[in-house]
Amino acid sequence: MAGAGAFAATSARAAQLPDWLTQPRPPVPVQAPVDYLAVAKKQLALQSRAIPQTDRVGIVDFGLPSSRPRFALVDMVKGRVEMFPVTHGRGSDPQHDGWLKRFSNAPGSLASSRGAYRTSDYYWGANGSSMRLAGLEPDNSNADMRAIVIHGAWYADPSLIATQGKLGRSEGCFVFGEELLPEVLYKLGPGRLLFADKLCVPPPAPAFEMPREPLPGEDKLIRTGASSGALPKTAD
Repeated sequence: MAGAGAFAATSARAAQLPDWLTQPRPPVPVQAPVDYLAVAKKQLALQSRAIPQTDRVGIVDFGLPSSRPRFALVDMVKGRVEMFPVTHGRGSDPQHDGWLKRFSNAPGSLASSRGAYRTSDYYWGANGSSMRLAGLEPDNSNADMRAIVIHGAWYADPSLIATQGKLGRSEGCFVFGEELLPEVLYKLGPGRLLFADKLCVPPPAPAFEMPREPLPGEDKLIRTGASSGALPKTAD
């Protein structure tokens, strides 16, 4: 009987709540996947004079967070797309929440740059096997000066997504997990197109509707600033 009484009391309280609290929120709409093959075809057409090898194209979709595979390796012959996780620069994500906020071509920005690149030669550097990149647009023209390259590092290992919910950040380079790097370097290879931009638009935040009727007991609340007559100018 005690359990029945508690259930009845809970039901009575729920019945007093306004509709905007008791009704489930509508689901957030999901963004349709980007057609990376179409993006690759478009960018190859724009950069045809600078790209000698057109059988494969790399597309980096910085509209996705680093917790998602967002490097699309597009096979233009077979029409097949393979996806790999890749980092962005710390200057593009100062809060380190896994989302790229801005691009920059400025030396010292430690940010990722958008635009078309031509993959260049392989070399062995401080980060092991790497590949140089040549920026083909004003937005990434300083790629060589900034030493923006493709390389591997532990902080780009996909296992970090399971433990931290994101990859680490680079200083603007396109960094892959050390086990994935050989496949990426081999399949992309010199003389091909790498294009980076925000392509997938993040889904909008769910709308929050203000209540149409007061909550029970709301008339007893004292609003912030009611005694002074002035509201604070910032939310800090």
